[in-house]
Amino acid sequence: MALLLLGGRLCKCRAEIKTVMTGIQPYCSSVTSGRQRVNGVDLYYEQTGRGKHAVLLLPGALGSAQTDFGPQLKSLNKERFTVVGWDPRGYGRSRPPDRDFPPDFFERDAKDAVDLMKALGFGRFSLLGWSDGGITALIAAAKTPDLINKMVVWGSNAYVSQQDLSIYNAIRDVSKWSARMRQPMEEMYGAELFPKTWEAWVDGITQFTHKPEGSICMELLPLISCPTLIIHGEKDPMVPSFHPQYLLKHIRGSRLHLMPEGKHNLHLRFAAEFNKLVEDFLDD
Repeated sequence: MALLLLGGRLCKCRAEIKTVMTGIQPYCSSVTSGRQRVNGVDLYYEQTGRGKHAVLLLPGALGSAQTDFGPQLKSLNKERFTVVGWDPRGYGRSRPPDRDFPPDFFERDAKDAVDLMKALGFGRFSLLGWSDGGITALIAAAKTPDLINKMVVWGSNAYVSQQDLSIYNAIRDVSKWSARMRQPMEEMYGAELFPKTWEAWVDGITQFTHKPEGSICMELLPLISCPTLIIHGEKDPMVPSFHPQYLLKHIRGSRLHLMPEGKHNLHLRFAAEFNKLVEDFLDD
């Protein structure tokens, strides 16, 4: 998920939302943007840097390159990396179409992401996936192992538990959020489309509870062969700690890095620490 909410703790997350909102500000004059036709949809992307190592940033639920990855597009080393951020179909500036959530929406996003990078001319690349974007990255790495150099995921889960379901249902009704918390998404989607799309996302993620063990992509994890770094904020109210532990156990050779003060938006709140951690891993 791109947002940072948890039932009665909504007011405590305002500082995080403020950080997210700063990502909407212009972040780098050297960023180029465009739209690429992929699988019948015009996908919006932003690209910066000239390094040999290509990196794709995958945003969270209802997220975009602009709202979710400002500090990464601005500050990841542009001599060593070429960084691409994208808006998945139905999100951000990749509209139309409006977003929908069929049972295979994560697989669809994974195919779109990989096909976008191929269309932009990248033969191999690494993945940085946050929240829903991390799930998309896991699927892409499992299904196209020959294309993925390395992967970093945080705030992500391979299945939906009953505890997760309670969290999602607690934040379903955006009218209960503060105006300040709604602002970034209302600016992106409008006051009418945002709540409809958010409720549709909650319904979309809930459907995985009807699958065995609530699986989103559990069966694909053993197929991941690229070096994988899992990052977890120990104060993340959205993702219980058993999720990164599960990924660590089932992705061969993966590493887990814990950030004691990190919450769901750790890459925004602690951008310098996060960026260095990622750069060191990608260069290793």
